[in-house]
Amino acid sequence: MALEEGAASVLRTSAGLKAEEEVLIIADPERVAVGRAFFYAAASAGCDPVFALIGTRNGSGGEPPDFLAAAMLEADVVLLATTHSMTHTHARRAANRAGVRVVSMPAVAEAMLEGGGALTADHGEIQQRVRRLQRRLRGTTSVHVVTASGTDATFTVRGREWNFHDTGVAARKGEVTTLPAGEIFVAPLEGSADGRLVPDAYFYESLHQAASVVLKGGYATKVVGAESAVLEMNRGGREGRNVAKLGIGLNPRARTNASLPEAEKALGAIHIVFGDSIPFGGRVACAVRVDAILTQATVEVDGKPVIEKGRLPA
Repeated sequence: MALEEGAASVLRTSAGLKAEEEVLIIADPERVAVGRAFFYAAASAGCDPVFALIGTRNGSGGEPPDFLAAAMLEADVVLLATTHSMTHTHARRAANRAGVRVVSMPAVAEAMLEGGGALTADHGEIQQRVRRLQRRLRGTTSVHVVTASGTDATFTVRGREWNFHDTGVAARKGEVTTLPAGEIFVAPLEGSADGRLVPDAYFYESLHQAASVVLKGGYATKVVGAESAVLEMNRGGREGRNVAKLGIGLNPRARTNASLPEAEKALGAIHIVFGDSIPFGGRVACAVRVDAILTQATVEVDGKPVIEKGRLPA
């Protein structure tokens, strides 16, 4: 029942499901319980859903069978509960072009739907938080991040566009969202990041103790701890140490001690990516991506608080 209640929350606050809409749920064997929960939640909401079980794809971007891709075009809402992401598939894009609302949940775990998990957040509230920050952050120039663990770093964002799309809401025709949701981010200006970061939750892998990163001229110049992260950075040469992304988590139900992508969405989490910045609006391409998560952060943008010790300011 807990899974079904979580699924009902997603249908209500993310997909904006209405009674008698056509709902198609696609899952693979590893996510059967999640798919079944969405089936029963949609039925309880007054719909006559279809639950399709497909073989686990070999990796992200694996297409569904052709006849299932055709069925996606006829739905009002498609839910993708799969091990590997189907967000970037031709079938998903075609469904959106046909006006279908798509909620993609790659690697979704049952815990995300149970007991106040990350997917049970009110996505409408997250969307409102994002919109309020959108009004405040456009046209800003600098970001200052501090944590009790020892982080004290500055980043220049002048001329860079913040991304405000990760709200978790796909309530209008043709919209798509990926869950868990709740992060805004920007690619800092190359050469601008300076100071010290102390990742305490994640640095290429989950951390048992905090690591330390010295930033100078936009690069990680010294890393203590997190040997796996260092090895991966070094694959990209100097550009593998480029500060590529600065993200701020806004989901009050996401956990910083979870795996990615949930940890980066947690309220008050700071998500730093090193390496390739092209996907985030930067200019560095190096085929390396190393993620780091800092918790309980205080963030000031142009001197004004956005997050205070992991919480939204009153």
